[in-house]
Amino acid sequence: MAENEQAQGERQFAIQRIYTKDVSFESPNAPDIFRGEWKPQNELNLNTKVTKIGDNAYEVILSVTVTAKSGDKTAFIVEVHQGGIFSLGGFTEQELGPMLGAYCPNMLFPYAREVVSDLVTKGSFPQLVLQHVSFEALYAQQQQQAAAEGEAGGAPRQH
Repeated sequence: MAENEQAQGERQFAIQRIYTKDVSFESPNAPDIFRGEWKPQNELNLNTKVTKIGDNAYEVILSVTVTAKSGDKTAFIVEVHQGGIFSLGGFTEQELGPMLGAYCPNMLFPYAREVVSDLVTKGSFPQLVLQHVSFEALYAQQQQQAAAEGEAGGAPRQH
């Protein structure tokens, strides 16, 4: 038990930097898209990529892509790659997965959400505020899927 307490005392987590790595906004059907009734159907895609960049240092990239369609026409596509450099020390391999796959993306999401909202507004569309996302649930789902694929002989997936 003393070893557990000691290990927990040595854990360190720090945000080194949060930054926008890449952004893209496209409105392929402008200006015609502004003439019709605005009843958008939005599709949200999320992805994370983790790269070890040094001792206890990781780059986590949260990719957020929103595609809005009005009828059968694409109104806009916005893509944001929100990055962060995080220092994590004293965590076990089992603990690193959820930290990098859920906790860090949770920290990046508000920044990505703001960039998406700004780009959509600057594209002359009504404000789009993305709802909260449970990265813990997404990470758990991804782990279950990877385990099922592993049992079926598939290769493990990167989070």
